[in-house]
Parts: sequence; structure tokens; C-alpha cells
Amino acid sequence: MTPPRTDRGRLLLVLALAAAVTVFTATVPLLRDWFDLRVYYGAVNTWVHDGGRIYDYRVPGTTYGFTYPPFAAVCMLPMALLGLHTAIACALLLNLAALAVVVHILTKGAWRRYGWYGCALGACVLALFEPLRDTFSFGQVNLLLLALVLTDAWLLRSGRDRWAGVGIGLAAAIKLTPAVFIGLLLLARRWRAAATATAVTGAATALAAWVAPDASRFYWTRALWDTNRVGRLDYVSNQSLQGILARLGEPDRTMWAAAVLLVLAVWAYRTHRALTLGDWPAAFALTGLAACLVSPITWVHHLVWLLPSFAVLIRAGHPRIASALYAVLCTSVVWLWFHDASGIDGFLGSNIYAWITLGLLLWLPTGQLSTGRTPLPRNTSATAPAPSAAAAEMTPASGQPVPRSGATAAATGWGPGRGPGRRASSEPTGATRPAAPNPQSSN
Repeated sequence: MTPPRTDRGRLLLVLALAAAVTVFTATVPLLRDWFDLRVYYGAVNTWVHDGGRIYDYRVPGTTYGFTYPPFAAVCMLPMALLGLHTAIACALLLNLAALAVVVHILTKGAWRRYGWYGCALGACVLALFEPLRDTFSFGQVNLLLLALVLTDAWLLRSGRDRWAGVGIGLAAAIKLTPAVFIGLLLLARRWRAAATATAVTGAATALAAWVAPDASRFYWTRALWDTNRVGRLDYVSNQSLQGILARLGEPDRTMWAAAVLLVLAVWAYRTHRALTLGDWPAAFALTGLAACLVSPITWVHHLVWLLPSFAVLIRAGHPRIASALYAVLCTSVVWLWFHDASGIDGFLGSNIYAWITLGLLLWLPTGQLSTGRTPLPRNTSATAPAPSAAAAEMTPASGQPVPRSGATAAATGWGPGRGPGRRASSEPTGATRPAAPNPQSSN
């Protein structure tokens, strides 16, 4: 099929695709009616206006309530001044802004070269991604957290590391899973950024304890350890290691802990190798993959953390593989096993998103810029190494232009361009659910 050559033809194609995407997102599956946002809104309003306690609130007709750390509720306090529909509109705008930040960082602004037509096509493709669809239609916070973490990646790359770690620290205080990125900073020997992230997490948690002492005490002593508040572990939307084991009927926490330790060992090895090669984009992507696997609950909408991996695949010259995996994550295929995940087909099909995450953790290219280029050798010299090909593309020096060609230009060097040994100049949320009753939600 020949692409349209005139603006009129392009506009008609974009309108047709937008209509098809709108129909698809509204029916496969049905929209989630901002279920999680209703949880946040109800909990905050009960706390502020009715004198209730944050973690006692339940959505009418369900058993689901607020499950984030207390600092998340403190951040959501402005909702108490808004009506529900205004809060929904604000959430949509915040998620759109966060998505723009994420795309800009992952593509390093390459989208600007493609004009309105390329941006419109890209928006249609992004709208099909199931984790993004559910993040928007649930009113979730995943994109905001991803934008905070990637902003730290940009700060480190650009040499503005004075504030690096703040985004990761805030994300970890709002939701515990991003704390894995503090481990990345430690592996990279970015001691200052790791200390900043830890301090910000601690300060935010202390602030929440001062604002809501009873809620903080309840969360850290009881709610955090009660996974039943989040939802069923074997629910098909849970695409973590724990979800795989739960659907097998395996209740043994020892086996889950062993699987988590094995995944963390693979993550540490592959991430250290990526850092040694100066490949920070791959290091951040690998950390997001590991976080999804080791978290006890990883609902489908949490898989927005896979977006950096697709950027790395394109940068490394594997656009077809990236497209194929991305397409699977647009299909909602796991819901075919919503009622019955038994048998070999259930084991393979109901966990397919988890298999993709695990496969990317094991195979994601590191130290490569395009097809046919081999990983860069490790730097063994104690002195500053000569600029490598990877570093040259990720971090331009002295105003030199970054070489780009084809699809590779869409994802080049959004992470720091320095190796781990060099310093730069100074719970879970509502699950994806079908339109049927009994939504499995962490909220």
C-alpha cells in the first residue's frame, strides 16, 4: 500500500485511523469508567470532608479501597476541592502531559522531524497499547511515575545531576515499586543521586506521617502486608511472577521468593553489563522490566514500564521485533483466559504479557546502536576513556550532531551517556478489568 502523498490524503488517513482506534479502545475491552480515580476521589473526600480514615473507604458496592502509601493521598488532596468530573478531566490532562514527557525523553525529540502527520500516526499507535489504554480509562498514575523516573534519566544524561534522584524518590514515595531504580543508581555508583532519591523518599514518607499519623501507622504495619486488599493474586490481569505461580495454584511463598531472587540476579548482571558499556537507556529499561516481574501485583496497566524497552529495541535496529511484541500488547489477548487459565494453553496464554517481560529482561540488546554493530568493549583504563560510538550517539559533545537514520532516530540516548565509574558535573493500583462486575483492583 502506497502512503498518501498529499496533505488531504494524509488527513483522510489520520481521520480514518483515529476513528478505528476510537471504536477499538471503546469496545475491546470496554472502558473502565475511571474506576481507580473514583477510589482516590472517594478516599480523599471521605478523609477531608467526612472525618473518615483513608484506608477505611470502600467504593460503594465493592470491597476496593485506597492501597497506596499515605504520601500518595497527601499528593491527591487537591481533589477534595474539585467535583468528580473536574477531577477526571484533570487526570486526563495530567496523563497526556506525562505521556508527552515520556515520548519526548524516549525519542530524544525525534518526533519533531515528522510533523503533524507523523505525530498523528504515532498517537494512534500509542492509543492502541493496552497498558496505556487502561492507565487513561482507570485514571491511573503509572505514566506520572514513569515520567518522574525518566526525568531523572534525562537529568543524569544532561549533566544536571544536582537534582537527579528527586523524581525517583517521589515516585517511590507515591508507590513502592519505583524504589528498584534506587538500586540502579547504586549499581551505577551514582552515590549522590541514590542518596538524594533515598532522602526524598524518606522526607515524603515523614511528611505523610506528620499529616496523617494514624493512616501511616495502619499502612506500614498492616495494609502493606495484606495482599488481599489489592485483589486476587491469580486474577489474569496480574502479569507478575506471583501471578504466574498463583494461576498454577502454587501458594508457596518460598518458591516465589526464589523466583524473585533469580530475576533480581539476572537484572543485576545485565544492568551492570549495560552500565559498563555506557548504555543507560538499556539499564533503565531493564530495571523497569525487573520491577514489573518482582512486584507481587503487576496489573496490565503497570506495563507502561515496558515502553523504554521498545525504544531500546528500535535504537538497536530491531524495529520488527519491537513492532511484533508491541502488537501483542495491544490485543488484550490475556482476557481470553479470564474464566479458565488451566491447561497448557492457559499457562502459556494467560501469562503472555509476563513472558514478554521476562523475554525482554533476558534478551534486550545492550551496547548496540543499530543492526550489525557489536557491543562496545568494557573500559578497563582508570583514566577517562575515549568517546565510544554509543556515547557519541547518546551524548553529543561540543555541539557535534548526533548521527541518525531511519527508525533508529526515534529512540537515541535518553539516558546518561557516562559509564558507572564516572561522576557527572556536579500498593499497587486498580487492576485491568472487563466491563463485568467484581473488578479486581488494588483499590
